[in-house]
Amino acid sequence: MTDPRPRATHAAAAKLRIRPPGRRRASRAAGLAAVLLLLLAARPARADWTASWDSIQAAAGAVQAVEADFAQEKHLRILSRPLTATGRFAYRAPDALRWEYRTPVRSVLLAADGTVRRFVQRGDALVADDSLGMAAVQVVVQDLTRWLKGRFDANPDFTAELGAGGRVRLTPRRPELAAVIARIELQLAARPGVIETVTIVEDDANYTRLTFRDVRLSDTLPEALFRVVDP
Repeated sequence: MTDPRPRATHAAAAKLRIRPPGRRRASRAAGLAAVLLLLLAARPARADWTASWDSIQAAAGAVQAVEADFAQEKHLRILSRPLTATGRFAYRAPDALRWEYRTPVRSVLLAADGTVRRFVQRGDALVADDSLGMAAVQVVVQDLTRWLKGRFDANPDFTAELGAGGRVRLTPRRPELAAVIARIELQLAARPGVIETVTIVEDDANYTRLTFRDVRLSDTLPEALFRVVDP
């Protein structure tokens, strides 16, 4: 009498061979992809932090301390090439600021507790300089703490406009200021709370552009950075 077990074994093997290993793997991969798509669809999209003044202030308000390098280009009608400078800045909420030029001439501006001090390179030493005027870049430095809080509309001397793509335009209200600065244009970065460029336009042919690089956010920065020239 013939043993029926081999036939049962062959029948079971036939069933197992209905879906080869390659097809099973492809099916599992397709199922995993479908689950991932469902999860991604269920997550709300990250809101654009530059969509409104409120969203900008909310994102900037979360920034407690920031450091960055910057490159400055000053374009003048009478020059074929821009004047360049480099440096770094540091900010700690709510109002501590360090603005330091390293090239071509070193200078350091320190702002803390409502007091602003500036030091410039003379010979081999940095000496105090009290001649803070209304030069275009100095206006930007004084307003930078407001901007880093997202308060672009806080300066009553300027009208603030928010454009598409995180573009902010500040236009002077007073004629005497407009004689020095036609407008200030800021480009906000994709990273929440970060400014990418600042352009100070004096007129159609003369402007200064600051580009921020290597931006580093942190919880705090040491006090000496804002009170001591060489901490």
